[in-house]
Amino acid sequence: MLSRRSALLSAFAASVTLPHRSWAQYGSVAVGEKPETVTILRVQRRNIEVNGKLASVLGIRQPDGAQGLVTEVGRRFRVRVDNELDAPTLIHWHGLAPPWRQDGVPGISGPPISPGASAEYDFPLRFGGTFWMHSHEGLQEQSLLAAPLIIRDGRDSPGQQEATIMLADFSFTPPAQIYAELRKKRTPLSSRSAEPEMVNGGAVPSPDLNDVRYDAFLANDRTLADPETIRVEPGEPLLLRVINSSSMSAFHLDLGALSGALIAVDGSSVRPIAGQRFPIAVAQRLDILIKVPRSHVSFPVLAILEGERRQTGVILVAGRAPVTRIPENAPTPSLALTLDLERRLRAKKPLAKRKPDRIHQIDLTGDMNGYVWSINGVVWNKDVPPLAVAEGERVELVLRNKTLMPHPMHLHGHQFQVVEIDGKRFPGAVRDTMLVTPGSRVVIAFDANNPGWWAFHCHLVYHQAAGMFTTVRYI
Repeated sequence: MLSRRSALLSAFAASVTLPHRSWAQYGSVAVGEKPETVTILRVQRRNIEVNGKLASVLGIRQPDGAQGLVTEVGRRFRVRVDNELDAPTLIHWHGLAPPWRQDGVPGISGPPISPGASAEYDFPLRFGGTFWMHSHEGLQEQSLLAAPLIIRDGRDSPGQQEATIMLADFSFTPPAQIYAELRKKRTPLSSRSAEPEMVNGGAVPSPDLNDVRYDAFLANDRTLADPETIRVEPGEPLLLRVINSSSMSAFHLDLGALSGALIAVDGSSVRPIAGQRFPIAVAQRLDILIKVPRSHVSFPVLAILEGERRQTGVILVAGRAPVTRIPENAPTPSLALTLDLERRLRAKKPLAKRKPDRIHQIDLTGDMNGYVWSINGVVWNKDVPPLAVAEGERVELVLRNKTLMPHPMHLHGHQFQVVEIDGKRFPGAVRDTMLVTPGSRVVIAFDANNPGWWAFHCHLVYHQAAGMFTTVRYI
């Protein structure tokens, strides 16, 4: 049997005494129940146990201890964020389309929230799905300042079983020190340029993965040394919502003995694809529908680090099944993520067919020598001209990865559709975060229907900090 949580955490009960609440399980807002006028989200420091040691991290919790928020489409997003940290913060509602000034990006949508201060948000929720919230201030995201944001809609059956898995990478080293060490790295002259076409006579070499050596990988704040066990009803379907809130780490989600149907990515429905293993890049989400067997058995759901053996996960426990320990290393290393699944995905509700009114060419560029990342060869600064769009236009962004590293690119305030990969057009998934692998060319399309000034960036937190960031602005 698995050991229970170490008594180390009990030592902090006097300073943090909150009831245990599961991760964004439905029940925070019940169907038909009149919501509170304003939901309070507290940004605060908290303590978890990692590898038998106490870790001080950050979090977003309601007054009752619930992490994040579960609500319904059609309601208003009426939230007050209280900053209980000793530093400024600002929360981004990842995947939503709020008014520009409520998007939560310091210096773009508004100023950060000062220590001890609050900010209020109020906008309609026009679409549902699996989303998340996280800090966009400095490197706070690496300190686990993130939480689920689930918006239920007509796709969700009343009373359905569902579970949320939030993946994260963790280091005891402070984020600022990690970043400083990355910036100090120097590489041989032959590898300074990261452009794939310049290597081996035009062949794309193996990707450069996992810049940061993490101390642990977490699923709902826990490692496989003491994983979360989620009780499920045998013989009933289960909706699994998987959120990759990692700062730098992509995974292969492995259902093991179970099989599932991928029914949504980044909150948007796709034609179901059956499988047992699905890739998930940083900031992406997967909705997987699983039929729980009738037998009383426990089922590990694992996330295996891209290109390595290290893994994390949760245990689904059907009925009275016993739980056995799962090793923290898979038998063999996983492969690098590819776009093979992405090429198969088809949106259930694609964008209307229309020629683009505006096309922006975007090269993802960088130099490992000094850890410099950029867009079109330009490191972000406040004087970089934005990508111009006009309300009502169909816009296409042509993304070409000129580096040896994969980049999950996130557009704020809009949903986009993947319409081309490496020259082949198709009506792909509707997303908000798209992985662009080394040497690949990906075209995404969106309707300019949310005026404002929006961030567009690589979601690898240290790449973003190093300059792979730009903006989209309505003219």
